[in-house]
Amino acid sequence: MTSSTTRYFDLADRVVLITGGASGIGAAHVEGFCHQGAKVAFLDRQVEAGRALEAEMRAQGASVTFFGCDLLDLAALGDAIDQVHATHGPVFALVNNAAVDQRHGFEAVKPDDFEWMMNINLRHVIFAAQKVVPHMRELGGGAIVNTSSVAWMRGVAGLALYSAAKAAIVGFTNALARELGPLRIRVNAVAPGYVATPRQLSEWFDPVAERAMLEHQCLPDRIEPRDVAEAAMFLCSDAARMLTKQCLVVNAGSL
Repeated sequence: MTSSTTRYFDLADRVVLITGGASGIGAAHVEGFCHQGAKVAFLDRQVEAGRALEAEMRAQGASVTFFGCDLLDLAALGDAIDQVHATHGPVFALVNNAAVDQRHGFEAVKPDDFEWMMNINLRHVIFAAQKVVPHMRELGGGAIVNTSSVAWMRGVAGLALYSAAKAAIVGFTNALARELGPLRIRVNAVAPGYVATPRQLSEWFDPVAERAMLEHQCLPDRIEPRDVAEAAMFLCSDAARMLTKQCLVVNAGSL
């Protein structure tokens, strides 16, 4: 189990739900919250990888359950969250992590591309949050962390649709934080920079481009998935009890 640099004892036994938790940054979230002693539930359409991670974490003593779910199917998403409640209890923290940074040449974008990108990067974020708010009402508070990206802040060629969705997540976060604040439900976002996930390394990795990116960072090291998980754990913990309507940028100072 990946160790966290900080222990948030208040997260122990709290139910944490993570979307897209079977690989990459999502898997780091699962490992991190398991280390905190939380009751972790995670959703993903990658069934084999999800079951393998579940087994690995359980072997290390974690309370964790994987639910196979295609987040494009909102009915299935709602059913999965109902199963989480039945299995672990009401969700205290939701980490909306799932996303796909598919590249598109702008002139070739079709309406179907737009629809798919908004659905896979934005729509489920909204409806997962809507589904867990009653859980948090039941608990008297909670925390939602939505995953944005620095892509929309920097402007990255080929990522117009992805950037549009990730910018919308910040707007959604700000509005929802205002609406849910009276219920003591905190809503924040994290915006990762270039994170060295297995998918990034296998599909998009370019040593020359990475070297240039590292040179633009204030800190000279690669951003790892666990760095994003550390930010989410902080935002879900009582250490951040008065932090809401914020977007925490995890990019080693590259903007």
